[in-house]
Amino acid sequence: MARKIGSRYTANQILGRGSAGTVWLGEGPEGPVAVKLLREDLAADQELVGRFVQERTALLGLDHPNVVAVRDLVVDGDDLALVMDLVRGTDLRTRLDRERRLAPEAAVAIVADVADGLAAAHKAGVVHRDVKPENVLLDMQGPLGPGGSHRALLTDFGVAKLIDSPRRTRTTKIIGTPDYLAPEIVEGLPPRAAVDIYALATVLYELLAGFTPFGGGHPGAVLRRHVTETVVPLPGIPEELWQLIVQCLAKAPASRLRASELGGRLREQLPVLAGMPPLDVDEPEAVRTESVDEPGAEAGADGSTAEAGPPVRRGAVPLVPGHAPDSNRDTHTSMRVPGPDELDGGAHGTARAPRAAGAPRPGSARNRGAVRRRRITLATAAAVLAAAAGVATWATTEDPPQPPSTSTTP
Repeated sequence: MARKIGSRYTANQILGRGSAGTVWLGEGPEGPVAVKLLREDLAADQELVGRFVQERTALLGLDHPNVVAVRDLVVDGDDLALVMDLVRGTDLRTRLDRERRLAPEAAVAIVADVADGLAAAHKAGVVHRDVKPENVLLDMQGPLGPGGSHRALLTDFGVAKLIDSPRRTRTTKIIGTPDYLAPEIVEGLPPRAAVDIYALATVLYELLAGFTPFGGGHPGAVLRRHVTETVVPLPGIPEELWQLIVQCLAKAPASRLRASELGGRLREQLPVLAGMPPLDVDEPEAVRTESVDEPGAEAGADGSTAEAGPPVRRGAVPLVPGHAPDSNRDTHTSMRVPGPDELDGGAHGTARAPRAAGAPRPGSARNRGAVRRRRITLATAAAVLAAAAGVATWATTEDPPQPPSTSTTP
């Protein structure tokens, strides 16, 4: 059913639904457009409407071949809408769901396009904050690029920032999609351009492997992995490409490349990747929600914990505890920022050294048992040393006096 959006646009048909609202196929004075109509509760928030209007100039000024252009922002009664260029194609998530993983050449070409779009946005002072396959559109009507890839365009600029108003989230909340959140966001730091680079590197890893590097299980566990764990290597890709991914997934934001550098470096890899088939990568085993991270979970006398739920495949994140995984992950989650003890961090909340392979997770029952055993061992050792010291003292005081030593000279 058609509906008017302001005085200039008509929304005719729903194209899709997301966390922030509904996307319609619309018509405007210059022809077909895509209209993103934000949720009613967002439109009723006067503070958010004010922020929406403030973002108008920045969003309308983003003009780049790899960015879905925002043509207009409409505030009309209960309607709050972004009017955007209509891209004839699909989103990257749909392609990834269909093909499972992409050939390296196509994956790198797509991510290089997105990096170019981000470079233009960052130059204009705009941080996307929600880079993920759902927000990458593929132009099916344009010419094919390297590896048969379609031109990629990044969309939904500004939506995460609009939703993440101080009144909505305060300083103790996180808004974002868990699989793609940079460590500094998990630790409560303000999002800078580097968070988009981290998310884009996560997307590239997912396109190559078929799963995200830190996904799986409860969202809280995913957030902790971003801070504490290292990325598992992908076999079969050139070492230089792997080092690019590792650098852009660095825990420290300053260690990551800028978007313009990333786009150029990725395109340098394309000749090497030509004709390479999709990687043959074993998906991680199913993981269970970590019960020690859930309220009310207790360890048994032997340090074991009860199973917290059915196995969840890596890359599928249930945004609501107790519910099935959200397979397309198109929903933001608002979560409490983990405390320093949960992240096993320092006093200032900075990124820590990654957890070694096979080591127990901080705070887990296995970790607590190991700590208990170490304390008992240290206490026993201290007692033995104290006893030994007492014996030595007794022996010294009980020895009979010795005659003074004399020396003669020849």
